[in-house]
Amino acid sequence: MNLTQLPALTVLSDNVTIVEKDKVKIVRIIHDKATAGIALHGGHVVSFQPVDQPELIWMSEEAIFDGSAALRGGIPVCWPWFGRIAAPAHGFARSSQWQLIEHRENEHGAIVELGLSDSKETQAIWPYQFDARLIVEVTEKLKVTLKVTNTDDKSWMFSGALHTYLNVGDIAQAQTTGMGSEYIDSLQAGKRCQGGEVLKLTNTIDRVYTKPEQEILVQDPVLNRTIKVENQGHNSAVLWNPWAEGATSMADMEDNGYQTFLCVESTLHAPSLEQGKSLQSGEGYELVTTISAN
Repeated sequence: MNLTQLPALTVLSDNVTIVEKDKVKIVRIIHDKATAGIALHGGHVVSFQPVDQPELIWMSEEAIFDGSAALRGGIPVCWPWFGRIAAPAHGFARSSQWQLIEHRENEHGAIVELGLSDSKETQAIWPYQFDARLIVEVTEKLKVTLKVTNTDDKSWMFSGALHTYLNVGDIAQAQTTGMGSEYIDSLQAGKRCQGGEVLKLTNTIDRVYTKPEQEILVQDPVLNRTIKVENQGHNSAVLWNPWAEGATSMADMEDNGYQTFLCVESTLHAPSLEQGKSLQSGEGYELVTTISAN
C-alpha cells in the first residue's frame, strides 16, 4: 500500500506523520530503513516496506476505509478472542478506534505505540476492564507486539491473533516451512490432521498449526526473497488463504487477490472463550510477531 502520496494532516516528527485515507487516519512512518503505516482504526498495520524491497504486507485493493468494518489485509488485531467463538468474529479490537500513545525514532528505526481500553461499547460486548497496547517497531524488520493487561478486579479469559497477510509474488509458487506437521483443519470441522514439513498451496487453506517452529519461512521465488516470521507468546500458527471461491465471495477483496498473499498468524488459539488463557487482575500478556525478508 503506497502511503507516500497522501498529504500529511499532522507532522509529529521528521519520520512520523498522520495521514488519512478516506475516513481512516493512519500513522505514517518514512525512515531511511523502511516505510510503514498503522491505521488508528483497528490498530491495524497496513504497510511495511523495507528500503529497496517490495512491500511485505498485503492489503486488498478493495479494502473499505470507512471506519466501520475491519480492514481487509494488513495485520488485523484479533482480540479478545480469535475466530468465531463469540460475536463479533475475531473480537472487537480490529474494528475499534485506537489512540496514539507515543512515537519515537533514532537512526535504527521508529516505534509507534497505540492504546485501547475498555469503554461502554466494549463492555456491552465483553464485560471486563482492560488496557491493550500495540507496539509497532519499524527497522529492517517489522516487530508488532500486542500487550494486554487485566485492569479489572477479577480474572478474565481470552484468546487472540496477529492476523498477518504476507505479500507474495504468486501463491501457487510460494513454499512454506517451519509451521510443523500437526494441524487442526477448520475446513474439516476442526479435524486434527498430520501434514508434511513443506507446504505448497493448490487450493484454499484454513489451518491451526499446533506445533510451529520458532521461525516460519515463506520462499517467494517470484519476488526473489524468503520471508521470515518469528512469533512469541503464541501456542499455534494459523495459515489461511481463501483461494478463488473464497475471494469472489468477499466484497472487500478483488477476485484475484488470493493469488498474492498468504496469512501466517501469531495465534493464541482456544476452541472457546471458556477454554482461553486466564489472566488474573493486574497481570499482563504479550503476543508478538516479527517479520523480515532476505
